[in-house]
Amino acid sequence: MIAGKPKYFELSQARSDGLMNIGRAAQASGVSTKMIRHYESIALLPDATRTVAGYRVYRERDVHTLRFIRRARDLGFSMKEIGALLGLWNNRRRASADVKKLAARHLSELDEKIHELQEMRATLAHLAEHCHGDERPDCPILEELSHAPPSGLRRAAKPALRR
Repeated sequence: MIAGKPKYFELSQARSDGLMNIGRAAQASGVSTKMIRHYESIALLPDATRTVAGYRVYRERDVHTLRFIRRARDLGFSMKEIGALLGLWNNRRRASADVKKLAARHLSELDEKIHELQEMRATLAHLAEHCHGDERPDCPILEELSHAPPSGLRRAAKPALRR
């Protein structure tokens, strides 16, 4: 941009310089146009260059950043963590130990979630195993759901069932 004015008058002019519109950037990165706009709005992605008509145009490095964000999301990193990872990625003076620390913390959180899911699965499997699944109204699954534990307390993985 020169003195606050867009460099490109037409989208075709931007394309001739190797830039792409949001649709092509989305296709090239695997990130939807809606998410591209969102990532710009929360500053994970720099604001796009715009044509005089207001069309967003992106460089290959923007697409590379979008792929980075998508892969980090695929691995379950939060937006805040992705922001930190982007900062580390763009800082060639960073120590890899900083990246490893962030990844290790995320791995620990994933392990905790996996453990919680395994507990939920075991409880549900136990309840389903003890449900007769017949015409009778008695159902240990509904019985268990109706007896929610007090706030902040977790129920044992395999509750005692009445037969």
